[in-house]
Amino acid sequence: MSIADIKKNAEGRMAKTIEVFKADLQKIRTGRAHPGILDQVSVDYYGSMVPISQVANVSLLDARTLSVQPWEKGLGPKIERAIRESDLGLNPSSQGDLLRVPMPALTEERRRDLTKVVRSAGEDAKVAVRNQRRDANEQAKKLLKDKAITEDEERRSLDEVQKLTDRTIAEIDRMIAAKEGEIMAV
Repeated sequence: MSIADIKKNAEGRMAKTIEVFKADLQKIRTGRAHPGILDQVSVDYYGSMVPISQVANVSLLDARTLSVQPWEKGLGPKIERAIRESDLGLNPSSQGDLLRVPMPALTEERRRDLTKVVRSAGEDAKVAVRNQRRDANEQAKKLLKDKAITEDEERRSLDEVQKLTDRTIAEIDRMIAAKEGEIMAV
């Protein structure tokens, strides 16, 4: 493995972290209903936790209401409980086999809570990026220890990985600010 490989690997992993963070931000609701909002909610299905999308059909009834149609009869109450206990602040109602999940209008307090969720997800993404930086730096130090590179090359590698980390964290900060602005807009 060379310094270029280490940098390329770190860059790819940090880009993947950004993509995962974008997907997480899309799941945080801003007042409109979309089926992806329930992707993070898991339900107990014969002893294992699986996403709702794997045990039910999730679709839009209108702009503010989701419908959840379980594929098996006994899953309705379990899905309803899982949605209630999630941190999404949703209150599903059961109509026979169909669950209706209305999206409540966001209150000022709920908007603040959602910005905290966004910041928390952003911090998790930053931690992941820092862990990737640490891994890349350890690989460079291992190459130096194995005498595959010089100290100057190792120092250059550490600097390049740090610059990459700084750019990635700045991108995460921009995404957090944009999402907070979107949530706080009335």
